[in-house]
Amino acid sequence: MYLNEFADDLSPLDMTASPEFTSLLESAADLGIPHPPGVRYVSRHTVVRSQRFHFSEWGEPARPQVLLLHGGNQSAHSWDLVSLHLSDRYHVFALDQRGHGDSEWNRELDYSVEAMAADALAFIADQRLDKPIIFGHSMGGRVTLTLASQHPEIARGLVIVDVGPELSPEGIEKISNFVTHNVEFDDLDVFLDNVATYDPFRSRAHIARTVKYNMLRRIDGKYVSKVDHRRIPGRHVDLTLDSVASLPCPVLVVRGAESNILTPEAAQRFAGSLPKGQLVTVPDCGHNVHSGNTPGFLDAISPFLADLA
Repeated sequence: MYLNEFADDLSPLDMTASPEFTSLLESAADLGIPHPPGVRYVSRHTVVRSQRFHFSEWGEPARPQVLLLHGGNQSAHSWDLVSLHLSDRYHVFALDQRGHGDSEWNRELDYSVEAMAADALAFIADQRLDKPIIFGHSMGGRVTLTLASQHPEIARGLVIVDVGPELSPEGIEKISNFVTHNVEFDDLDVFLDNVATYDPFRSRAHIARTVKYNMLRRIDGKYVSKVDHRRIPGRHVDLTLDSVASLPCPVLVVRGAESNILTPEAAQRFAGSLPKGQLVTVPDCGHNVHSGNTPGFLDAISPFLADLA
């Protein structure tokens, strides 16, 4: 049983009348996040590369386009507060990547970054996006860098959130341990406790409002992760400083000040290797920058977006 609401066919579903949207507005009010009074926000599906993908669409079609790619073990809803804020100026697409959120699980169990980059490329073509600004967090950031390295003309600008070619092994291990031990629960409160311990920068109330996007209830009553944790070995191209050094578009690297994934030194080397790279550090947050300190994240990206405009 799903705990959240989304479109049940290829027709868009208006989400602004849903309890989920009311809950989102409560979080925005708590955090003081400005947003337009009237918002276009719909749940949609499409089929590309023989697979069904769910995505959230925000804002009016005539506006400049933004594509948001979430991190591992997350979903498009991790961007909801950012999407809400940007919806008065941009046409925003937040994609549930394969095996995540409300998108279909992959039949070949291929969850490589390369496969996800191909998905994103196909989605851009399917939705007729014209040089969007692409945001990518963690796994989504690696997908974004891979896509942009293979297709340098694809984006007007990139926002890469707390990830880069060089990552901390200790931070990767911590994330891996959290994901491995948070797959199945009898009680959602246990999961909430674990998330609050793992990400102390978010309030428990905020976490509780979003837990429905990460878990579903199985027929035996247990709550289980919506992410497909099955994997098969696949081809993999490592990102290096050299591999991203030729990206032609402006790139903003956003690091969480308390991140254990992207060290300050690695972030500086990454931004310094980019022809049009900038680095900004957001205080009072760790790896999950845009959810741990959403107002700080929005402040950090605003000058970059203004320059692109």
